[in-house]
Amino acid sequence: MGNEGQSSVVRRRVFYIPGYDPIHPRRYRELFRKEGAAQAEISKYEIELSAKQGDGPYGWHVTGRMDGHETEADFEVLVWSDIVRESMGLGVIATYVQLARTAWTYIASGALRRLMRLRKGPVIAALYPVVFLLVQLLLALVLAWGIGRGLALIHPWAAWGGLVIVPFVLEWFRKRDSKFFAYYLMHDYAYSAQSKGANPPELEARMGAFADRIAEALQGDSDEVLVVGHSSGAHLAVSILADLIREGRVPERGPVLSFLSLGQVVPMVSFLPQASRLRGDLLFLCQRDELTWVDVTAPGDGCAFALCDPVSVSGVAPEQGKRWPLVFSAAFTQTLSPERWKELRWRFFRLHFQYLCAFDRVGDYDYFRITAGPIALGVRYTGRNASKSRIEMPVNKYTSVGAQ
Repeated sequence: MGNEGQSSVVRRRVFYIPGYDPIHPRRYRELFRKEGAAQAEISKYEIELSAKQGDGPYGWHVTGRMDGHETEADFEVLVWSDIVRESMGLGVIATYVQLARTAWTYIASGALRRLMRLRKGPVIAALYPVVFLLVQLLLALVLAWGIGRGLALIHPWAAWGGLVIVPFVLEWFRKRDSKFFAYYLMHDYAYSAQSKGANPPELEARMGAFADRIAEALQGDSDEVLVVGHSSGAHLAVSILADLIREGRVPERGPVLSFLSLGQVVPMVSFLPQASRLRGDLLFLCQRDELTWVDVTAPGDGCAFALCDPVSVSGVAPEQGKRWPLVFSAAFTQTLSPERWKELRWRFFRLHFQYLCAFDRVGDYDYFRITAGPIALGVRYTGRNASKSRIEMPVNKYTSVGAQ
């Protein structure tokens, strides 16, 4: 890894790759502003957020003053929310067709059964939209049946008129999905399942553009280029970074290259039959010395494959030479006070974003020290042991890999 011994970071470029999220990237700036201020007050350091410096995609600038050092960090959100929104633009009937296809893909391939052997939480999260959408349909049909019974009193054939209410009931639920998240999650899992784990062409093109942005930063004067992949963004980052290294676009004497994966759901994709591109990238990246890769999850996050080594469980870990990722837990039950944990425990989607938020009993994982502090990721966790409770059991049936 270039500049491996460097510990003091004066300038940092941070590239944040969101998960499957249709919301404008300003939400991440506001989250950083709010939670960074809270963590700074708790941990007694300073974080100052200002407008993005220079041109390019959406981002912001941060000055961090910690441990007697001042660090300048330029954040950039690698946006694919437009692709997400387009993939979510289905009507009610099309969504139910999508439901059937997605369920069939995971069940027929055996992926669902094998994923259950890792963590039940994210599998339950995947089943939730299927069950809830079917419940919505059942309620609509029951209501239609009740109305039909009433209409039958007028004329037997009028009973079929009750079915008219079904699309209205389903549309009522769809318009209130911001409370239920059933349609959102259905579209999320369906996006990867539609091609059985292969990246859709529009996503591959966007990932190529992301790689160009990171490659440009690696030619700059920063001390560290840090790529943060959250949720589905983690497996995008794996492939993007693998491509950069494979193509020789990581200079030997350039900035330190670091990769932080948070709340990853890699197995949801890597366990699908056509995900050979991702599995090959996992195999490639885990052996490279051009970067540091740290993977942070928490058993309290029911939407992530907590403490599952994404390389090993995908069945592609080499017999020798595996270096990454360093897998450890954010340990929500320890790093959040009992009062805070009680408040957040059943807010599953909020907990999935806790990695980007403040901890009132912060441990050795602090998102704001990592992104705006004076120590590079690799140096920060030098000598840090992986969590003993991590899962490395290879349970994936599909282990074919793409080009190495």
